[in-house]
Amino acid sequence: MSGYNEDAYREARQSAIDLACPFERALLSHCVACFKSKKLLLAEREVVTCTERAANDLCIGFHEALHHNARFALHMDPSQPWPFGKEIRAQCGGVLGLKAALGVAEAADADDADIAVLINKALATHGTIDRLPYSEIMRGVVHYEPRKRKP
Repeated sequence: MSGYNEDAYREARQSAIDLACPFERALLSHCVACFKSKKLLLAEREVVTCTERAANDLCIGFHEALHHNARFALHMDPSQPWPFGKEIRAQCGGVLGLKAALGVAEAADADDADIAVLINKALATHGTIDRLPYSEIMRGVVHYEPRKRKP
């Protein structure tokens, strides 16, 4: 049995994080970036928090829309929690799919790979989170392959 008390960790995490980042897993796996995020070390673990309420609200809306649209693409049962691998595919693939849908070049500067910047560009083009081109974004989700574990 582990020497860690997970309930105590969750309580400490909740008190340390004001704005939880919905793309925490993607940021920790380094497949995307966000300049509005802040990394913290808590109980020998790395956690990500958001530094701006407005950006966090937009990211939460996009994350929820990604989940809604990716359920069919990733063959998810709506009553089941998201397994880690499919969550990574939804987060990383979703942001990279949004980047491709907006026509942002791979070699563009770092600001163009930023989640908050991409969402703001998408909103400037499409108006609302619900009107984003999810058929194009889902291509990124379906084709995203998480990195394999080393043997």
